Amino acid sequence: MNAMNPVWRVQRATRSSRVGLGLLGGLLCLLLSLPAWASPALQHAVIEFAYYLALAQLWNLLAGYGGMVSVGQQAFVGLGGYLLFLLAGKLGLPPLFALLAAGPLTAALAVPSALLLFRLRGAYFAIGTWVLAEVFRLGLAQVGSLGSGSGQSLPATVIRSLGASRDAREALLYFSALGIAVALMAAMFLLLRSRQGLALTAIRDSEAASGSLGVNTRRTRLLVYVLAAGGTGLVGALIFLQKLRISPDAAFSVQDWTAAVIFIVIIGGIGSLEGPLIGTLVYFALRACFADYGPLYMIILGSVAVLMMLKAPQGIWGLLAERYGWQLLPMRRTLSEQR
Repeated sequence: MNAMNPVWRVQRATRSSRVGLGLLGGLLCLLLSLPAWASPALQHAVIEFAYYLALAQLWNLLAGYGGMVSVGQQAFVGLGGYLLFLLAGKLGLPPLFALLAAGPLTAALAVPSALLLFRLRGAYFAIGTWVLAEVFRLGLAQVGSLGSGSGQSLPATVIRSLGASRDAREALLYFSALGIAVALMAAMFLLLRSRQGLALTAIRDSEAASGSLGVNTRRTRLLVYVLAAGGTGLVGALIFLQKLRISPDAAFSVQDWTAAVIFIVIIGGIGSLEGPLIGTLVYFALRACFADYGPLYMIILGSVAVLMMLKAPQGIWGLLAERYGWQLLPMRRTLSEQR
């Protein structure tokens, strides 16, 4: 090789990412075996962890990579939940089929709202997403066949179709939650490593500059918005399949499905796949320690978020990655000289 003309190659994997992939693989194997030895309470906690992690990853895709800060993602959680109840409870579809169908149907319903919201920018876009969620909440509260404002429960026949016993139903929901969380994370990993992922990152850094380089900014943003909506709708259907009951206030709760998710992403690190994982762990730890303190719990969460934004706006994982160069997943592209 000519020393004056070195050959360079793009490298993704690092030592830390190889270790990280091994740890994540081991963790997945442990979680797959968990129903065989864990208590129902622990299984329930893992289910809840899985859907909060999935919601955080989807919001991170929208805001952290797409630059579209939304405070109305509860709109798609609620739509997914109500679609599940409509398909399974009213139309008689098998609940797992209704669960899987809720995602694409929510994505289809998100297209017309995207055409309206994309006329807004910055804070106006964020407010617009919240207004959209309120419109859905108030609209569905008027539909008598779906329980109006008081909501409704899944019919007993639908619940029985999930399994002959409570343990069987819990196991089915557990593996469904784990499968959805892993599948969504894998899909985002592949998307962000693709050309569309490069275009998305360029739009986040500078929409004007990326457009001048040939990136179709409107199409890319629409793709991300619809994908995030569809994934959120799928998770919403899972949430209310587990709860077995839905109401407008619970389905479109900004505190449960958006504020908590934004907290998770900010604490963990926005703009990285590892950040929401770390943030979800921190959120559950804080909730376990302080949830019994009533209003003080929310004050603690808010104080932690403000402190993090002031001292480490890149989040916990961003701080670790900046200081030590760690990455759990091979996402970054680096140039290395081929020897």
